[in-house]
Amino acid sequence: MNPCPCGHLGDKRHACRCSEQQIRKYRARVSGPLLDRIDLHVEAPALGIEDLQNASAGESSGTMRTRIATAREVQRARFGDGVVNARLSHRQIRDHCALDATQAATLRRAMEKLNLSARAYDRVLKVARTLADLAGEPRIATPHLLEAIQYRSLDRA
Repeated sequence: MNPCPCGHLGDKRHACRCSEQQIRKYRARVSGPLLDRIDLHVEAPALGIEDLQNASAGESSGTMRTRIATAREVQRARFGDGVVNARLSHRQIRDHCALDATQAATLRRAMEKLNLSARAYDRVLKVARTLADLAGEPRIATPHLLEAIQYRSLDRA
């Protein structure tokens, strides 16, 4: 979705012409419970021509495909066929997305500060577990947790 009705909120090249009330009304069209069910909220600002021409090559599709296949194989070995992190039950989340005390405190602070729901809590843990799998890590590390929290941008808006 666009960040606002005119589509220019946060754009460095174009001024947003929307009022705060229009932005709130626009964002309210997507309900909180629906947003809770979306794992990743990613802001993708418009790129200028300079950014496009000077962009460094990122990870190739082939490399990414291999990492994803490896992570899916780890999940298949962990849970059995057909079960991936996105489909974990609450009990599986508790068993396979364990956090240490510092990480738990970090997530608690994020939950309070960002006013995240219980559903968002589970989604953050599942995304963190996936990020750890993609990194080849057996446990969720703090950077995985922090990145997963960052993917809840629409909860903060």
